[in-house]
Amino acid sequence: MTRIVLIFGLISGAVSAVLMWIMLAAMKNNTVEHGMLLGYASMIISLSMVFFGVKSYRDNNGGRISFFKGMQVGILISLICSLCYALSWEVYYRSSGSDFMAQYSAQYIQKMKEKGASDKEIADTQKQMDDMGEMYKNFFVRFAMTLMEIVPVGLIVSIISAALLRRRELLPAQPA
Repeated sequence: MTRIVLIFGLISGAVSAVLMWIMLAAMKNNTVEHGMLLGYASMIISLSMVFFGVKSYRDNNGGRISFFKGMQVGILISLICSLCYALSWEVYYRSSGSDFMAQYSAQYIQKMKEKGASDKEIADTQKQMDDMGEMYKNFFVRFAMTLMEIVPVGLIVSIISAALLRRRELLPAQPA
């Protein structure tokens, strides 16, 4: 199990890191409108390796897997992917030389103004964003927040993969 988890976890992590960097490069040039949607789509694409990892484990163990064993394999792959994702974000954050939270805050406030938010709403949001920006300077807070972006997605993909692959007739193993 360790070998399968490491292989599929590291592949998934590499895919998530590459897709994140591509998306961040596109957003830097203001060519991406829906960053959050694309971010979660890239997570789902990279976490598709969970499905293939659970299937590989099932196929290498007599073509059977229980839901809980499938969850175990899926969650471990997801955790490796999540760590790679968070480490990749940290590398980007430190190497970009820009203040991500200040830029994010400015864009968010600008959208609020465009939608006609009141001055009080804007001031309250700006205060919250400033407080968040201070917290975001702490490595542990930033790393935890980054993990919390992808871990829930990995959990959902693990549940779906384990539920589907416990059925032997779904993509049965090919005889050697």
